[in-house]
Amino acid sequence: MQRLTAWGVTGIGEISPGMQLGDVIATACAEPPNGPLQNHDVLVVTQKVVSKAEGRLVDVDPDDPLSHKAIVEAEAVRIVRRRGDLIITETSHGFVCANSGVDLSNVERGQAALLPLDSDRSARRIRDIVRARLGVDVGVIVSDTFGRPWRRGLTDVAIGVAGIAAVVDLRGTADALGRIMQVTEVAVADELASAAELVMGKSNGVPVAVVRGADAEWFRDASINEIVRPASEDLFR
Repeated sequence: MQRLTAWGVTGIGEISPGMQLGDVIATACAEPPNGPLQNHDVLVVTQKVVSKAEGRLVDVDPDDPLSHKAIVEAEAVRIVRRRGDLIITETSHGFVCANSGVDLSNVERGQAALLPLDSDRSARRIRDIVRARLGVDVGVIVSDTFGRPWRRGLTDVAIGVAGIAAVVDLRGTADALGRIMQVTEVAVADELASAAELVMGKSNGVPVAVVRGADAEWFRDASINEIVRPASEDLFR
């Protein structure tokens, strides 16, 4: 039976613009209690520290709780819905989410964090550095917290991947009773991101987690575009 284990990576510290996040993670995971890492481990890294390292921070008025709304609209390619102060948008990445992913939590007062420009590229950079420094092939997922239509509560999802599938396609394979599955595509990157969030938390200062035990067949070149539903398949536009 397949078994997953997950743990938060301690000792990352505060991330500032210009820091090489892959080096920080490699150093933290080189030895116990966070490492050593193994081939086919998955590193899940929160969007917030990726955005900080890449300088994706903008100034906002700390005394105006709505001052970031202009930034939200500037980051959107489409306004999906408005309700009061809430704006649901589509970003240039194809993500449909609240406020274009613009976030005021876990950043200095008077600043807002924007999504990385290319989260796949961010994940690849971390993966390449970890491989060069530690000699292991890992998957990397950049995660963020999204709400979901028709379901309350938030969950972490993948917004960038490297070396690990975003979606595993089970169409054409048999289920447990031998029936051929016709539509089953599993969002494994989202599931791994959500599992990792359980050991990171929202306010514990733990922005990286390791998930061990993922199926070896999931490790391949991949892109988050696998998981973004194209407009032609979207029944709600």
